[in-house]
Amino acid sequence: MLESSIFDWNNIAVRATATGSVRTFFRSQTATTDELECHVTTLNPGEASHPPHKHPEEELIIVKEGTVEALVNGDKKKVGPGSVIFQASDQMHSIRNAGKTPATYHVISWHSPGTMVK
Repeated sequence: MLESSIFDWNNIAVRATATGSVRTFFRSQTATTDELECHVTTLNPGEASHPPHKHPEEELIIVKEGTVEALVNGDKKKVGPGSVIFQASDQMHSIRNAGKTPATYHVISWHSPGTMVK
């Protein structure tokens, strides 16, 4: 069960991926969710984190730096630093670095009770 916590950016391990890198901050049950997860993805220019997909959990993406192209409600839109993207449950979505520099964004997702596949 995740309690109130602080996660220092400088203490989170960076794991290289085929498309950039990822920092996993936490993935845990909380008092009101079956699972709350937070990670930060950095995508290299032109890379996508994965093909369009959907899942039962909702997801919030906060762009830290760079320009991303997000698929939301069937439309692709480019947004930059400070932008917030909400992906609703079971909606097709994707994200791609649409710029010439690395793009970094925070991802926060949560499984409301009953949405986790066992």
